[in-house]
Amino acid sequence: MPLQVRCLDCGHVAPFSPSEFSCPRCHSEWREASYDYEGAKQEWLRALTQRPFKLWRYRELLPVREPSPLLMLGEGGTPLIRAVNLGMMLGLPHLYIKDERQGPTASFKDRQAAVTIAALKEAGITEMVVASTGNVAISYSAYAARAGIKLWIFVTSLVPATKMREIALYGSQLIKVTASYDQTKQVAADFARQRGLYLDTGARSIPSVEAMKTIAFEICEQLSWEAGRSSNVLPWRAPDWYIQAVSGGMGPLGIAKAFRELYQMGLIDRMPSIAAIQAAGCAPMVEAWKKNAEVAAPVTSPRTHIETLATGNPGRTYTLLRAYMLEHGGLFESVSDAEAFRAMHVLAKMEGISAEPAAATAFAGLFKMVRQGIVRPTDTVVVNCTGHTMPTEEEVLGDEWVHDVALPAQQAAAAPPQEGLLAALNQVVPQRFPRVVIVDDHEDARRLIRRVLQSQGNFTLFEASNGQEALQLIYRELPDLIILDLMMPEMDGFSVLEHLKTHPETSRIPVIVVTAKELTPEEKQRLRGQIQGLMQKGDFLSDELALEVKELLE
Repeated sequence: MPLQVRCLDCGHVAPFSPSEFSCPRCHSEWREASYDYEGAKQEWLRALTQRPFKLWRYRELLPVREPSPLLMLGEGGTPLIRAVNLGMMLGLPHLYIKDERQGPTASFKDRQAAVTIAALKEAGITEMVVASTGNVAISYSAYAARAGIKLWIFVTSLVPATKMREIALYGSQLIKVTASYDQTKQVAADFARQRGLYLDTGARSIPSVEAMKTIAFEICEQLSWEAGRSSNVLPWRAPDWYIQAVSGGMGPLGIAKAFRELYQMGLIDRMPSIAAIQAAGCAPMVEAWKKNAEVAAPVTSPRTHIETLATGNPGRTYTLLRAYMLEHGGLFESVSDAEAFRAMHVLAKMEGISAEPAAATAFAGLFKMVRQGIVRPTDTVVVNCTGHTMPTEEEVLGDEWVHDVALPAQQAAAAPPQEGLLAALNQVVPQRFPRVVIVDDHEDARRLIRRVLQSQGNFTLFEASNGQEALQLIYRELPDLIILDLMMPEMDGFSVLEHLKTHPETSRIPVIVVTAKELTPEEKQRLRGQIQGLMQKGDFLSDELALEVKELLE
């Protein structure tokens, strides 16, 4: 059966054609693809275990009849990484990261470009127009170059020069517009209309939305593998939450459609909640959600350094996502640029993942949802890490992110080279950083606290796995701060505190207690006056612990 598209306004059904931009009956540009879902289900159960784990394994539910291997760049099939350290920090043992940085051009937009270019090539279209804030342009440029399609790219003047150079490298025709992204999109649309060229319309484009479905297909299949199930064993596992940063919202729109299709096919047995996170300086969806409005009022002057999230007018995408969230759960939330940049640091230093600011915005949103109690410890959560930070933007690092070492000319001439270099290094690296002793009988807990501290500053760290070992270490090193667990075998944290208070040299060392135990009133009374901070394991974020440490060490 040929692929059908249904108009969301008048319900008219027609065969899909990439060159047809609107409904032939009412001219609405908002349409939705429909497939033979029962046939697709039977084919998947039979064939998926034999297919490569790439985007085109789901071809029965994509708008391309015969995907050409000659156009493929290895799109899809990105890892689903269990965030062990971040999960410990947030108290979420079932936290996963969908690592879309692993795409051919390091962003989730590779899926959109791969499917759209394949559909256009199949339809004989040889020239197209795209408006972009960076990632879309790079992805389309790569795939258009491979397919021999001429590409006109319109970008705002705020797009980093490094991204513009990469776009130009692929041979795309690059037009820089000194205007907002929404205005740039209008210029691109006018250009395409005047020349009769195909225009990528984002959330109104059938191939673009359909491509994003593959993220959700992969997640549910990968979660099943995590549980030890094969792809032909039903149901697949659906997450409780899917979280993504959004600008225009096309990604979650495709994800929502995928979840509906999987549920309709009986491949999942429940519908996940979706959280769409925006930059606070350009958050029309969030403002509309909080006002319970069906339509989002455009933001005419975005105020965010995260240019890829600066779409001021999401149009109907917000209304469609809102309908999903009201029916199946979810929300729109915003975070500041500073919160997103801080999340970049936490993600890199806790999980070894370097993400672009837009991707980090989703993680900052997760942190906020955990603080608000919206995400529960038992929830399975998947965050889309939409792209890699290449290169890192200047605003992210701030001042003093690199240490300069200059070898003085006179010293270099008078002293052996090694001594001169060591002397120069000593000016950069202090002889003594604040000394912190971490006491916990669980190695994972010590590792988590160590990573939290290392992600926030320079410390000399010592570790002890029990109370007796801790006392010996503390008496020897006389640290500036102690982070202490209470429940340990042989000698617990209460006993450690009592010993410390009997010695003048240790009685004034500040102590932060981090414990998984719910303390009784009597236990809280025992701690009164002996510690400077109390935190529950799994119930603190890294910046909160770091703030406590900073205040005590100043």
